[in-house]
Amino acid sequence: MLVERLRASDEGAMAQLYDRYSGIVYSVALRVLNDTGAAEDVLQEVFLQLWRNPNVFDAGRGSLGAWLSVIARNRAIDALRKRKPMTDFDNVVLAVECNLESEAGRKVSIEKARAALTKVPADQRKALELAFFQGLTHTEIAAKTGEPLGTIKTRIRAALTALRKAMTEK
Repeated sequence: MLVERLRASDEGAMAQLYDRYSGIVYSVALRVLNDTGAAEDVLQEVFLQLWRNPNVFDAGRGSLGAWLSVIARNRAIDALRKRKPMTDFDNVVLAVECNLESEAGRKVSIEKARAALTKVPADQRKALELAFFQGLTHTEIAAKTGEPLGTIKTRIRAALTALRKAMTEK
């Protein structure tokens, strides 16, 4: 297994993992950041983290590709928080947890999520997008929209519930 070889500091295993997963990590970061340079920085940070501490990954909790995607998304959101957000909400892509090695399954999940997002009320969708794609906290969203904090929390929770329900339906 490549991860076991990586834990033994095998550079060849790292090269193979990079070749296999760098496209996924880069595309997740690029979707969140919409900036190729920043996405490349996130790509480098994610693989440097994997090289320095491969024991953090637990194969019993999921696939390496999904784990790297989550790390990339979190790093990209951290990068967004360090700069002024400038996301265009008309073309926002929702990242969902799925088997990323199956491109067909990934495309189906993305289309399902997009369709589900169109059914979410506009105020809930906007709050959800501000939280997940601009990386704003609930308090920052409340300040930006002028809505009460409790309203923002309720909208995000309702949108997530609706999306979760839509994604689990057959």
